[in-house]
Amino acid sequence: MTLPEVIGNKFLYFAYGSNLLAKRIHIKNPTAVRKCIGKLKNHRLDFFYYATRWGGAPSTVVPAQGENVWGAIWEIDMENLDSLDKQEGVHRGVYQPLSLPIETPRGETLICRVYQLVNNPDDFPTKNGVMLDERKPSYSYIQVLINGAIESGLPEYYVEFLKSVEHNGNLGKPELISSLNLNLTQNIRSD
Repeated sequence: MTLPEVIGNKFLYFAYGSNLLAKRIHIKNPTAVRKCIGKLKNHRLDFFYYATRWGGAPSTVVPAQGENVWGAIWEIDMENLDSLDKQEGVHRGVYQPLSLPIETPRGETLICRVYQLVNNPDDFPTKNGVMLDERKPSYSYIQVLINGAIESGLPEYYVEFLKSVEHNGNLGKPELISSLNLNLTQNIRSD
């Protein structure tokens, strides 16, 4: 398999969602090592599709001129490629893997595997300025993103942006929350 994100027997993966958190990515991908952080330029973070295990909409990246999505760049052994694809629902047609350029804070451009929802939203609809319920992530999901962003060292303004994302109040599947040892007491917006 020839992929632009492959380097020897490893590949680079850009995580902007739940896999920002080391404990989350290591559940199915134990060889993952956080290499650095980076941003996907001209894309925005969005939420779409209902994920039962999370109890809400997971994240995706949507092309959007002038916007950036920050995330962690993981270096992972090729032996975990199938498990990462499975975790992201590639075989079920939920997410599709893309090879995209990610810019690091040092100005390097790294080609990374990035997962995007197959049925990506076209816009970010709101009703009277409030995000529609079907587009909201669960409380636990956004908490994982916040904790992962802090753990990864993403810029403070981006962490604050994540804290401002409206959630639906759901906690998701108890076994998932338990496996991540989530502290669900951090103050985040709950409109």
